[in-house]
Amino acid sequence: MININSRHAAFGLTMLLLFFISSTKAQTYAENGMVVSDNVIASQVGVDIMKKGGNAIDAAVATAFALEVTHPEAGNIGGGGFIVFMKSDGDVTTFDFREKAPLAASPGMFLDENGEIKNNSNHQGLLAVGVPGTVAGLYQAHQKYGKLPWAELVKPSVELAKKGFTMTYGLYNVAVRMSERDPAEDIMRNYFRGEDGEVVKPGETWKQPALAYTLKQIEKHGRDGFYKGEVAQKIEDYMKANGGIITKEDLEKYEAVEREPLKGTFNGYDIYSMPPPSSGGVALIEMMNLMEQANISSVEFNSTAYVHLVAEAMRRAFADRAEYLGDPDFNLDMPLDRLLSKDFAKTRFENIDMNKASISDPAQFGHPYGGDNTTHFSIVDKEGNAISLTYTLENSYGVKMGSDKLGFIFNNEMGDFNPVPGVTTATGQIGSDPNLVAPEKRMLSSMTPTIIAKDGKPYLVIGSPGGRTIINTVFQTVLNVLAYDMRIDRAIEAMKIHHQWLPDQILYERNLLSPDTRDALEKMGHTLRPTTNIGVLMGITYDASTKLYTGSSDSSSEDGGARGY
Repeated sequence: MININSRHAAFGLTMLLLFFISSTKAQTYAENGMVVSDNVIASQVGVDIMKKGGNAIDAAVATAFALEVTHPEAGNIGGGGFIVFMKSDGDVTTFDFREKAPLAASPGMFLDENGEIKNNSNHQGLLAVGVPGTVAGLYQAHQKYGKLPWAELVKPSVELAKKGFTMTYGLYNVAVRMSERDPAEDIMRNYFRGEDGEVVKPGETWKQPALAYTLKQIEKHGRDGFYKGEVAQKIEDYMKANGGIITKEDLEKYEAVEREPLKGTFNGYDIYSMPPPSSGGVALIEMMNLMEQANISSVEFNSTAYVHLVAEAMRRAFADRAEYLGDPDFNLDMPLDRLLSKDFAKTRFENIDMNKASISDPAQFGHPYGGDNTTHFSIVDKEGNAISLTYTLENSYGVKMGSDKLGFIFNNEMGDFNPVPGVTTATGQIGSDPNLVAPEKRMLSSMTPTIIAKDGKPYLVIGSPGGRTIINTVFQTVLNVLAYDMRIDRAIEAMKIHHQWLPDQILYERNLLSPDTRDALEKMGHTLRPTTNIGVLMGITYDASTKLYTGSSDSSSEDGGARGY
């Protein structure tokens, strides 16, 4: 007989319940609106905002701030990202709130006297932190397109941080590991601890008073609550005391940018995605153009021919990414029209040998071919507005540093710049000019928030975390829905691969690619490497015949889920 008064027994029951909930995810249906994110609490916050009369932009602001509280691995105010926004009239715009290099940054800032990266400083320590853009981006989008008052959208996250929420099993596993980290990563040792000094256990309430203070400043003062005043001063003080270079001037000068989306087509569908400094939209559209050339729907899914063809498309798109793409404000001659054209895809496709793997040559980029952590959420509202938003801290929990007076974690996005000018290697280090460090420059990103439209209305809203794998997980999921007519949950869960040109290998999800297919691919010259999981997708589809939204979150997101009404 179970003693329900025993804390250990209660803990075990909590684990069982949480396991059951997270293991029985299915598609979620809604008539009026839907949010799919990495945390069901945050998804519900967004839905509640829409029920109060807010639109998709309002719900996105509220969801994003709630994820800062409930999904600190990647939900953030210490990082940056992108929004693709399709309005109910079919017009599409984007918001770029990618982090920037500080004013004191320089191309060789991470190198020692021998020209080599010192102490992994482009990923570890405060030199790796880019000027955060999330608050500025959310505020700009809201000021132009939001309906409800700003304070009403931030308030739920303030309350969540102040009053707390129930610790989950997935978050607890991370909390135990993080609380044992190097003392230099100061905030993480105490981040998940309660008032008693112990790590908060599943079923107990986790409160974040310092974060509540910071969010309250943003609630009261909008953008200025982060980039000016008390919070900005505390950020500068922390940076100066711990070897960082971000100043109040960096923060005050930061601006998000509204940009025209990239547009492509595939078999009658319209593809809208993010332009540079994201590389995701360019690569996605280039690869979809290649698949159109290949008539991919005639190729059996998961077959050797399918994996080979998809990998070769990825190889070419990532080679072009490395050679040409960077911050558009610093690279005025990026050949986007050519990279996105059907003619360019035709030239690329003609150079694919269906019986043999191409070779990734770091000295020649794409010319031989013819021619970790982030989070995403998707939103639709009852008027037909749609949001695809991806934002990031780069690594899981970013640089794992932050002021205990502010309660949030800084990004380590400076690692997305090319760290050694002019040096591109077979292991995957890129040194091309478009993405070298420069003051106030935005680092190249792989985030790929995307909206697929049919007859001028949102048909698929999709995105994923995963570093450079983001592009390819989104690409394959879009392909699954549009070419193979998969429903959204199956498209998300289906086998994924990843090839990024360098290193020259196919990463595949263990146990989802048959041994026979692997053998056949190796005989064609491919190198394969297994991994546990690629991507954590959050998607919504719309069925015009039933007038229903269908949402699904990747099963690898333990606390994720769709909420609708």
